[in-house]
Amino acid sequence: MKTVLDVLKSRGFVEQTTHDQELEAYLGQERVSAYIGFDPTASSLHVGHLLPIMALVHLQQAGHRPIALVGGGTGMVGDPSGKTETRQMLTEEIIEANVEAIRNQLKRYLDFDEGKALLLNNALWLRELRYIDFLRTIGRHFSVNKMVKSESYRQRLESEQNLAFIEFNYMLLQSYDFLELYDRYGCKLQMGGSDQWGNIVAGIELIRKMRQDQAFGLTFPLITTASGAKMGKTAKGAVWLDPLRTTPYDYFQFWVNTDDKDVVRFLKLFTMIPLEEISEIEHIRDEALNKVKMILAFEATSITHGREQALSAYQAAVQLFGARDVPEHLLPSSSLPRRLDRVGDAAVPTGTKTMAELESGIALFKLIHEVGLAASGAAARRLIEQGGAYINGNRIGQVDYVVGPGDLDNGEIRLSAGKKRIYRIVVKAA
Repeated sequence: MKTVLDVLKSRGFVEQTTHDQELEAYLGQERVSAYIGFDPTASSLHVGHLLPIMALVHLQQAGHRPIALVGGGTGMVGDPSGKTETRQMLTEEIIEANVEAIRNQLKRYLDFDEGKALLLNNALWLRELRYIDFLRTIGRHFSVNKMVKSESYRQRLESEQNLAFIEFNYMLLQSYDFLELYDRYGCKLQMGGSDQWGNIVAGIELIRKMRQDQAFGLTFPLITTASGAKMGKTAKGAVWLDPLRTTPYDYFQFWVNTDDKDVVRFLKLFTMIPLEEISEIEHIRDEALNKVKMILAFEATSITHGREQALSAYQAAVQLFGARDVPEHLLPSSSLPRRLDRVGDAAVPTGTKTMAELESGIALFKLIHEVGLAASGAAARRLIEQGGAYINGNRIGQVDYVVGPGDLDNGEIRLSAGKKRIYRIVVKAA
């Protein structure tokens, strides 16, 4: 019988595990608990967090209890893993606000009703610790000799970058989290990114020494795109899960723009489409693959923002770039509408101008900067000079171009930075 570990391995989630056979047996039980920690360094998670989130989704679908642990306590210390310098210290108020925002985001992916999943904050136990007691009961089980050989510390020390003492405590605190979750909820599995391996193993050792029991660890691979870029990073910055920071339309377009070489892999990782269906499209290329990308974008957006927002983004994309009929046999488990009789553009970022403003004339480069298609007026000028500025689909090459009433098309103006970043301006009479 397939366990959730088999599912995670076959879909590409697993890089490394501890105690393979014992872990397989543990996850073969009827209902067990596993946890992943989320660092509240920002008010929103981003696409780079999707892999661990989707792992928890699979865990819940297999009948197990996922635990999402938000680091309200460890966030006050800062994880040195993968960092070349000390993190900026956040205030308690900012951390608490970030924790609450992340809690609300995680509720989109997991069902927390009736204890089916747990959403916890490690500030509950970490902020009440007494330092001397903690050193005597927990700290004595850690060897500094072994700690400095751990990847997260070793890299910092070898690069001669400062490693603050407060950061040096992070491994102890994360290990203590694992012990607390073991004691409180019987949790024996911690999952995390590949950079967390040392911290996870330390927690397993702490449980072994203090509770004489076996716990387990599983890490995910670092996901990079075919170009070698870190997953979720674009020229505009991070792709956020918060719709106020990355609109559902832009989120949809992020997935549509997936490199051809990444499509199959991302379908396995970031959608719930069965592997049997994905295997049938591995040979697809060119225009047919673009239709698969629409399915990938629709499913990924549905998971994060809901089907209604995904449909709205899809409708907007169809109107802007033309309809692509997606055959019924192509990934049939997807709920993407195969034909759209009516399309709208509610998901395209939209603003307004008055006719009076338009009659006075607006410098194109200023307008491009104003609506956020360029970071500055100078960047907007470069965009125009390099042939990347469009009005209603027509390239504009004049840096001093002035937008006026003659640019109206059915009462609106569509600005584009390249072919894929769109802003719609609706012109009102007054």
